[in-house]
Amino acid sequence: MNPTPDEATDDDAPGTAPAGTVPTGSTAADALADPFADAATDVTADEAAALRAASFERARRLRQEPRFPGGPAADPAGSHHERRIRSFQPRRSRVTTGQQDALERLWPKWGLDIDGQRVLDLAHLFDGLPVVLEIGFGMGEATAQMAADDPGTGILAVDVHTPGQGNLLGLADKAGSTNVRVANGDAVILLREMLAPESLDGLRVYFPDPWPKARHHKRRLIQPEFLDLVAPVLKPGAIVHCATDWEPYAEQMLEVLTAHPRFENTAADGGYAPRPAFRPLTRFEGQGLDKGHVVHDLLFARV
Repeated sequence: MNPTPDEATDDDAPGTAPAGTVPTGSTAADALADPFADAATDVTADEAAALRAASFERARRLRQEPRFPGGPAADPAGSHHERRIRSFQPRRSRVTTGQQDALERLWPKWGLDIDGQRVLDLAHLFDGLPVVLEIGFGMGEATAQMAADDPGTGILAVDVHTPGQGNLLGLADKAGSTNVRVANGDAVILLREMLAPESLDGLRVYFPDPWPKARHHKRRLIQPEFLDLVAPVLKPGAIVHCATDWEPYAEQMLEVLTAHPRFENTAADGGYAPRPAFRPLTRFEGQGLDKGHVVHDLLFARV
């Protein structure tokens, strides 16, 4: 399934430390906690406190700087200040030379940061094409294939994983696809602040993090509150297409979408739908199927 990273904001989050933090109890953490512990005794308490504050401020600014000049911002909307449970964990994996090259060349042309400061003109951004929003594209292979197979549809692809962003840009460029735009940041802020009413022709959420532990179910993306944000920005008849190989999450998706008054199941029996031909069978999905996993697709129309 696609990894869909984001920042944990409550005490019961998994053990992954947020980006930029140092594990508690390590030598590095101790040094960061008190970088002037060994300072000479003639430094006053006030001077030591001022030096510590300056050091922490420098570290904070470094964490917020983009990894590549002109590329995706580290924290485009200042989301770490927003106390909200999120559905993703930020990860800073190694970026390959090819991904870095794609980010440096193509981000100014095809990339955008989700800063919450403007409403996107999708007609201008995609040269008048109908636009579907994809949330969480992993390394971008399926997204690039869908873009190449359907050049008449624009794909606004959202993720926070820098290597995946670079990989998708590189794949689209290699295929000659010009109908992909990569958005960096929190999809909730995009939906809430940056999309005009009835501006999208569809939404795709493929293999989101299932958050399998019961205490983490509140982090799952497909919730009634999320659908409340989605419905106003979709055109009537637009399709919400979800897919997952985690059976309990599929059941929750079906329940939540069925209960929402703005969405109607396109499956005649009110259940799951066959996989549409336009959704590629990814390598990871194939591996799951080989292990006996069952993949469920859900297609609901906005009414």
